[in-house]
Amino acid sequence: MMKKLVLASKSPRRKQILEKAGFEFTVLPSYYDEKLPQGEFKPDMISELAFKKAEDTALRCDKDSIILGADTVVVHKNHVLGKPKNKTEAYNMLKELSDDTHYVVTGVCLIDNSNGRVFKTHVITYVTFYQLSDDMINDYIEKFNPLDKAGSYGIQELPNGFVKSVDGEFDNVIGLPSKEVISLISAV
Repeated sequence: MMKKLVLASKSPRRKQILEKAGFEFTVLPSYYDEKLPQGEFKPDMISELAFKKAEDTALRCDKDSIILGADTVVVHKNHVLGKPKNKTEAYNMLKELSDDTHYVVTGVCLIDNSNGRVFKTHVITYVTFYQLSDDMINDYIEKFNPLDKAGSYGIQELPNGFVKSVDGEFDNVIGLPSKEVISLISAV
């Protein structure tokens, strides 16, 4: 019997990445309250959040399901930039990222509900921004919705003049490292 893939996320970007990769799946978002532990940031923390999300959804799935959980954060100078609460916070985050390099960490977890096996990993991609003017930042905030995105931006929608370079998997910055996910799913 073929196992069913379940995405434990309501992110339209993760859904789009899985569809583009050719997967058939259902969406059953996790209710897990994703809070990072206080203290020094370590990328494994994001893999653990992805596990907690997948685990929460796995409790509501059939035994023939494979549950995919993911979580993404933007890190600049060891400071985690989550989703901004308002436009001022979004502006401040983008100003902080201006003319510098930050990295994006996506934790990925697969749970095979038929046997309870867990596969966890994380992927890091480095992104360098050009110097961003106040007008560029404010224009972006007005035209797009940065409030539902870690670090206040969606790389796939940034206008020209924002991104200087991307070192690593582009899809990872969007929210799901497709190459890693394909590799994990084929291992299950």
